[in-house]
Amino acid sequence: MSQKPTTVVFDVGNVLLRWDPRNLYRTIFDDETKMEWFLSTVCTNQWNLEQDRGRDWDEAVALLAKDHPDHEPSIRAFHERWEETVSGVIAENVALLERLRQAGVPNYCITNFSAPKFVLSQAKYPFLKDFDGIIVSGDERVLKPEPEIYNLLLSRYGLKAEDCIFIDDSKANVEGARAVGMHAIHFLEPMDLTEELRKHGIDA
Repeated sequence: MSQKPTTVVFDVGNVLLRWDPRNLYRTIFDDETKMEWFLSTVCTNQWNLEQDRGRDWDEAVALLAKDHPDHEPSIRAFHERWEETVSGVIAENVALLERLRQAGVPNYCITNFSAPKFVLSQAKYPFLKDFDGIIVSGDERVLKPEPEIYNLLLSRYGLKAEDCIFIDDSKANVEGARAVGMHAIHFLEPMDLTEELRKHGIDA
């Protein structure tokens, strides 16, 4: 792709916010092995992803508690204490985002995120409100890396794929962005995201 991007599109979880259910469940389980069993067998990534797709949290908890009645309190905690799954911000990347905004660089967001939990996060982390446009999977009922969610950003906000560079911690989501014609960066700490954007011609 020869054209340099002019617009930066961020993921949220583990790009701007540090998200991991273990942040919560280490306060519930005193045994790491039991916690890992619970997260791989009960409150799995796939179960949580359905809330990111738009499933109601009360419905999700009820369905899982029916199958795992002995674990109902721990299941319910994922919903009722969800904010504890976020340990804070990735400060360097949030500072970069603010510099991009000050420099007038268009900035957008595509995130796999439960709609009500994203509202909670925006209240706690106000920088999440100030993107030029936001696509939240839970509102749209479509997930990364499905092409529809990237194309929705492009069509809704009048963007061209080749003008956008997408940043995500998931390789699959990065590949999904590239498949629709976007530039993309697979972000993993301790990557210097400022330097990576500079390589693509965006200075902040």
